[in-house]
Amino acid sequence: MCGVVGIYGHQYIAQDVYDGLVTLQHRGQDAAGMVTFDGSFHQQKGLGLVKDVFHTRHMKRLTGYAGIGHTRYATIGKGSPDEAQPFLGQSPYGVVLAHNGNLFNAPVLRQEIFEKDRRLVNSDSDAEVLLNLFTKNLAKNMNGTLKPENVWRAIASVFDRAKGAYSAVSYIAKKGFVAFRDPHGIRPLLFGKREDGLTTTYIFASESVTLDILGFEIIGNVGPGEAVFIDEKERKVYREKIAHKKHTPCIFEYIYFARPDSMLNDVSVYHSRIRMGKKLSDQIKKAKLDIDVVMPVPDSSRTAALAIADELDIKYREGLVKNRYIGRTFIMPGQKVRKKSIRYKLNPMPHVIKGKKILLIDDSIVRGNTSRKIVQMMRDAGAEKVYFASYSPPVISPCLYGIDIPTHEELIAANNTIEGVCKFMDADKLFYQTVDDMFDACIKEADDLSDFCMACFDKKYKTGDIDEEVLKLNASSRTNDKACGRIEDDELDNAPASQQNLV
Repeated sequence: MCGVVGIYGHQYIAQDVYDGLVTLQHRGQDAAGMVTFDGSFHQQKGLGLVKDVFHTRHMKRLTGYAGIGHTRYATIGKGSPDEAQPFLGQSPYGVVLAHNGNLFNAPVLRQEIFEKDRRLVNSDSDAEVLLNLFTKNLAKNMNGTLKPENVWRAIASVFDRAKGAYSAVSYIAKKGFVAFRDPHGIRPLLFGKREDGLTTTYIFASESVTLDILGFEIIGNVGPGEAVFIDEKERKVYREKIAHKKHTPCIFEYIYFARPDSMLNDVSVYHSRIRMGKKLSDQIKKAKLDIDVVMPVPDSSRTAALAIADELDIKYREGLVKNRYIGRTFIMPGQKVRKKSIRYKLNPMPHVIKGKKILLIDDSIVRGNTSRKIVQMMRDAGAEKVYFASYSPPVISPCLYGIDIPTHEELIAANNTIEGVCKFMDADKLFYQTVDDMFDACIKEADDLSDFCMACFDKKYKTGDIDEEVLKLNASSRTNDKACGRIEDDELDNAPASQQNLV
């Protein structure tokens, strides 16, 4: 999962791109990058947060009227600065591209590109693979003049070869701006404009909050399998539906990744979480527990926790204080970093917790280690009882579409009962959302949406090209990343939680 923003204006746009990246910082903390164009390309990329990568001296040289920015959350590769996006290709004309998602066949494509297309992919990033697929076919289909039809054919060839999920923004030097979304629209991408006097500035971004904060009017979503081309000479907008597949956006966006003030696929993230909280409260009511207070694990679970407290008519309290200068632990690169950060990130307040029977609300339980640590923190602070509720269902299968849920062995719910997970976490009671209730909570507002990708919860991969062999190859790649030091083994337990005898 990453954040992308592309802005196409008439004068200096680097500040808008920077501000857009800040609004998308929650989508990626590993690295950030920006490329602008004013007749020549200018770039700045590096590891770390947006504020650490871009300084005044960089912003002064990032001149131009077209720019693409990216915040990286790595799901593949070794976390090298060379993997930071955007990527720049020299032909045709010069093309810059960034994307959000994951190509699960990137290793195969990288080899094909070298052997058949005679091009070298110089990094482990699938974004560079995507760039090469796009530019190779773009150059092949041109006869001196770039027309929308050339762009459509190039993107159609990408759809034929690239497997996975991807929302991409690209700029072709002196020719125009391009955006496209994978045939199933798994990763989000919005399109907007801002009238600046007599001129119009266009924007593409991963979330609507970026458009809101930067003062852009939302034109709409880039649809599944759709491409948008803005011609530089006429500044005319062309849109084309290239692939016709069922729209199945990622439901985990609504659970965790997206900001609550965003609209994705015309569905409010905030209202989805409210509804998920309300539905989960029905389960909790039936258990007839003696609960003193409802507490969220900040920040993403606050919305659902408030809804649960309202439905149960139980006091809502903040018992865990978040250090806002520590990143989101779910998207940190290794278990050692995750577990060290959770204690720095969250500090319990004993005077609020001591002697209380507490219902903790969190967005999800993935590996289980963070949840267990939080339960232990509550007990150390004097909680009499600690009940735990996840407003998403058990995570039981890897994600190959851009979320760091890579192998069955790392998923505590994959091979254990709810009682086993509860025992591992040392909670007094554990509640999970049901798949049906989660689906209903997110689909309610969607007029043109009838399904979601929920593979991590139901093992149904919507692209239809993921089988056990693909999952084994993905797990093997993940093991290789561990061997290279990109991902670290669990230091808290000798074996992953899902391999332990918990019941």
